[in-house]
Amino acid sequence: MFADLKNRRVLITGSSQGIGLAVAKAFAAAGAHVGLNGRRRPDDMEATLGTMGAAGGEAEFFAADLSSTEQCRSLVEAFVARFGGIDVLINNAGGLVGRTPLAEIDDGFYDAVMDLNVRSTLMVTRFALPHLQASAAQSGQSASVISVGSIAGYTGGGPGASLYGAAKAWIHNVQKNWVNFHTKDGIRFNIVSPGTFDTAFHADKDEAARARVSAGIPMGRFGRPEEAAPAFLFFASNMASGYVTGQILDVNGGQYMP
Repeated sequence: MFADLKNRRVLITGSSQGIGLAVAKAFAAAGAHVGLNGRRRPDDMEATLGTMGAAGGEAEFFAADLSSTEQCRSLVEAFVARFGGIDVLINNAGGLVGRTPLAEIDDGFYDAVMDLNVRSTLMVTRFALPHLQASAAQSGQSASVISVGSIAGYTGGGPGASLYGAAKAWIHNVQKNWVNFHTKDGIRFNIVSPGTFDTAFHADKDEAARARVSAGIPMGRFGRPEEAAPAFLFFASNMASGYVTGQILDVNGGQYMP
């Protein structure tokens, strides 16, 4: 179904675990050249890379803390040095950081949340832009930027998660500008917006809390990371979505229907 992803060069930020790792494995299975990223190299990364290679792809891990503009730059440079360019960028790096009510938010917490979620998406896309433009010009097919939003971008987030929700709403919105001004460069911009998935993000919830959340999801359960991965393949594939840009695909089991 996604045969055109073979040999495409795919950089996935925040991909050492959870949805990002599931997406990386899916691209490797499609025969892509995949760059994984995290703040530090996991102990089992060599085994992960070996598995991805055996599945038919080529993969490398790049350590970078993307709350730093300079490390956003160095990540893109390292990926391009390794694979020769970028065809697909997936902005998955992000996180809650912590649950802090409005009355307790200070500059440090604000900076931490916005740097991790907003700065990383903005700056990695900025530094990847010339390589994505070159990809489209050289290949004659669209390059692709896929950013990760959240159900919180619609709802505002749960207790103490106002900044996280606002950051994801920013991601939902900013691509409208990018579509307007960079479609001419042969780049498509889309968003995958997950609901509640069974990842480390929700590790603080006990069984009772998980049951309460699941009761509010029509499918009655948390999503599994591998269930989100095909949405990214769809947006990256020109065969599947060559005329799709500026869209948000909600993957949430019916938890929220805008």
